[in-house]
Amino acid sequence: MAPVCLFRASWYPRRAEPTEDVRDMAAVDECMIVMSDVHLTLQSQAGGVNILRGVDLTADAGESLAVMGPSGAGKTTLLMLLAGLERASSGLVRVAGRDLSAMDEDGLAAFRRDNVGIVFQGFHLVPAMTALENAALSLEFAGRADAFPRAEEALAAVGLGHRLSHFPAELSGGEQQRVALARALAPRPRLLLADEPTGNLDGETGEKVMELLFSLADGMTVVLVTHDSGLAGRCGRVVRLRDGRVADGGRATG
Repeated sequence: MAPVCLFRASWYPRRAEPTEDVRDMAAVDECMIVMSDVHLTLQSQAGGVNILRGVDLTADAGESLAVMGPSGAGKTTLLMLLAGLERASSGLVRVAGRDLSAMDEDGLAAFRRDNVGIVFQGFHLVPAMTALENAALSLEFAGRADAFPRAEEALAAVGLGHRLSHFPAELSGGEQQRVALARALAPRPRLLLADEPTGNLDGETGEKVMELLFSLADGMTVVLVTHDSGLAGRCGRVVRLRDGRVADGGRATG
């Protein structure tokens, strides 16, 4: 059964009608995520370190995936590749029909702005900005004239409509994570990436935050890194990484 939202989940307006380019792109590639034989090697003083070793992974639009595996398996690195924050050493990384390896840094930044929301374990709020200013940040970068009204609606949706003028230091850990969630969801991204979003929260607060995430991300593709098997079970599919490879659940056909 789908999780019941604790707050108001219909705060966002409908996405604008897709352009002809987007419709054509969707017709060519129905998958939101395609990773094929993806390798990532980082250089160290001791030589190359193989982080990912031939990852194959596909996900449909609107699907929710939990990524699990031991520390060092490459879970966070996989998210960074999907966000265009890391570049693969080789292989294909295609998200929303775009080949990320073919894009320059400006193109990747624009791609993230228009398509991707990210929720980190450590919140990553700007200390000198209020909750409202933090939630509006990505919308301001996108040049949205309605950045602050949209951010205010997003904060109300996560139950923080009364905390708009508070700074991160004046908020609890759970409230800070809800601000981070509002910031990620306010632009209504096609892909939501969440890296251990409850890792710094107690069990009850983490449960409330995840209730919100699943409710408000309805219709988005969600990729969630977690060590919590109960949380992973709320996703439509569990992908297990081991030694830089997909051990189970990748569903890639190669």
